[in-house]
Amino acid sequence: MMSLIIITTIAFIGISLNVNEIYQRFGTLPIYLIIFVNGLAVGLLGPSIIAFSYQLVPSELAASAAAWRSSAWQTAAVAGPAIGGLLYGFIGATGTYSVAASFFFLGTLMLFFIPSRPPASSSQNENIYESLKKGIAFVFENKIIFGALSLDLFAVLFGGAVAMLPVYASDILRVGPEGLGILRAAPAIGAVLVALWMAHRPLAGKVGRKLFGVVIGFGLSIIVFGISKNMILSVFVLALSGGFDSVSVIIRSTLLQLSTPNSMRGRVEAVNMMFIGSSNQIGAFESGVAAKLMGVVTSVVFGGCMTLVSVAVTSKVAPVLGKLEYSDLEKSGRTMNEV
Repeated sequence: MMSLIIITTIAFIGISLNVNEIYQRFGTLPIYLIIFVNGLAVGLLGPSIIAFSYQLVPSELAASAAAWRSSAWQTAAVAGPAIGGLLYGFIGATGTYSVAASFFFLGTLMLFFIPSRPPASSSQNENIYESLKKGIAFVFENKIIFGALSLDLFAVLFGGAVAMLPVYASDILRVGPEGLGILRAAPAIGAVLVALWMAHRPLAGKVGRKLFGVVIGFGLSIIVFGISKNMILSVFVLALSGGFDSVSVIIRSTLLQLSTPNSMRGRVEAVNMMFIGSSNQIGAFESGVAAKLMGVVTSVVFGGCMTLVSVAVTSKVAPVLGKLEYSDLEKSGRTMNEV
């Protein structure tokens, strides 16, 4: 899949060299096709990389590894667009895509330096449908995993305020494009800081209660942001929401690693990414529809309230999640590593 990502990036280099001629002959179709293929590659690569990383880290370091992975991702989410914009300004589109392709190639090369390990036991005769069916069945049968994924799904589905940030920047806070950039960066900055802190202070104790607690904190942060008309307060609560979400991601990642056998991790992570992807995209759609029907401020506050409702519902549907102790996860992790 990394090879396919490199190929699509090289294809963008080719388009950037002849963009006017290609646009006149084919319009934007080639660009959308390349983006589509790149999206497929990223969608297949993501679960594989995460499942592979789980096998490189012992169970006792699962929480710290999840925190470092989250902080790296969030840092890239903040720095990537900024660096890309600077590169585009200095060396143009062709040079920017060339730098990206070079880094993708370097990352692929680094994978070959990882010592090989015996593959996890799994059926070699399964087709894609059977494999995916087993992954979905495992998630739905495991109350802890299903509860954690469902909680994240509905929290992001209703509580995500990112889609409304342009409206807040222009019409409510009146801070312009520069302020919009700060608002968009605030959740990621909060997430990075909290993830780095948690990398040095691993999870312990009642992780189930902590998961419910941080999702409640996320919902309350969104409610405060929804009614805020002060830029400083808005940035602060958005950073808080990112921090709470970061803790939720780390707990969920640790839970998935320690509650899933090696042979199922790729499939379970694929289901997890389906939950995440659908909640982000459908959540943005929900935000737009709710804003149209209720008004922007009311829709954001409503989303935060629904996040709190999702916590209450999940605690009733999956009470075992709220009682989960980290010591239980460690025992499960030691068992799963033997599977």
